[in-house]
Amino acid sequence: MLFVYRFLINIIFILSPIILIIRLIKKKEDLLRFKEKFCFFSKTREKGKIIWFHGASVGEIQSIIPLLEKLEKEKKIKKILITSNTLSSSKIIQKLKFKKIIHQFFPIDTNFFSNKFIEYWKPCAAFFIDSEIWPNMIVNLKKRKIPITILNGRITKKTYKRWKTLPNFSKYIFGQIDKCFPASNNSKFFLEKLGVQNIKLIGNLKFSQSENDKNKINNSLKKFLTFRKTWCASSTHFSEEKFCGLIHKDLKKKYKNLLTIIIPRHIERTKTIQSELHKLGLKTQMHEPQKKIDKDIDVYIVNSYGKTKSFYNICKNVFLGGSLINHGGQNPLEATRYGCNILHGPHVDNFKEIYEFLKKNKISSEIKSHKITIKKLDKLLMKKNNSKKIRFKLNLIGKKILKETYKEISFF
Repeated sequence: MLFVYRFLINIIFILSPIILIIRLIKKKEDLLRFKEKFCFFSKTREKGKIIWFHGASVGEIQSIIPLLEKLEKEKKIKKILITSNTLSSSKIIQKLKFKKIIHQFFPIDTNFFSNKFIEYWKPCAAFFIDSEIWPNMIVNLKKRKIPITILNGRITKKTYKRWKTLPNFSKYIFGQIDKCFPASNNSKFFLEKLGVQNIKLIGNLKFSQSENDKNKINNSLKKFLTFRKTWCASSTHFSEEKFCGLIHKDLKKKYKNLLTIIIPRHIERTKTIQSELHKLGLKTQMHEPQKKIDKDIDVYIVNSYGKTKSFYNICKNVFLGGSLINHGGQNPLEATRYGCNILHGPHVDNFKEIYEFLKKNKISSEIKSHKITIKKLDKLLMKKNNSKKIRFKLNLIGKKILKETYKEISFF
């Protein structure tokens, strides 16, 4: 089966120039650095011990930032290599300003490229975050006896069923994993069924928080937001912005100074979102810190990455996107750590256990229709901010998970 996989991935490699051109046109690739995906490295491998973390995109990388902060202080580690697949994740890493971090884009998982990548970087340990399973890379790491760990492992029921259609192949690939720390009980169950041997449930790393969170926001914008009735729609996907625009129109009948903040999951869509909201008769403004804010605006659109925490710190009622559509939801923990009340749609399978915890603690509410959303949001706009007690509780959970995870991986 590995032979079949290699045949298929080579076909993808042949088609990759076309795929990359399309992605470059859509501004989803770095024009100067996309060659890293073909093992044309833009950084030099220095002498010393390198550990390697790979995460698909923004969410995966953000989940390990508190861990990276600890590893930065480890004298035995010369450099920390971070790979990811997306342009947005590379921008997040650029803003971190870590001294030991090197970022490269993950290569296409052909046998040739995976071998070339390992030979060049020679990591002493490899950590795959969330659901990143790349057969050629895993097999070739194992051949060189480089320890492989899955951090915050997440396998959905759908993914599990897909892997189970190839039982021998899945058992072979997952059997190569040396250690696995799943994000939830459900993922633990599925990973064990797929053949992971050494598995330990510590908890979801996304509960942990960075020690160096900076929530800077322009003073004039901060003042403007403070004097408006605000709610935020974060990590929104296609069609969810229109839904939020319609909610705004109805709520504005009661709250004349209502402001809706939209932070889309993919900022390259901001112009399209703005156009769609204009068709609803709503006045919008893009996030431009130096520009004077129009007092009559209905919707403020955030068009840059890494700004969510700044807005969560001020706006305490948040709708988490990717949940009204069949996407699986987005991570709500960042918003709850800032004392925000959470609204979400019915599709939250990616964070099922987290949302159950939030619901139990009366932090989140599910919405399924326009009418229910109006009712829930109306209540939230009238009540006080979420309690500090919940923030304290989440902080304690996060610190415990981070401490135990670091202890488990520190032997590498």
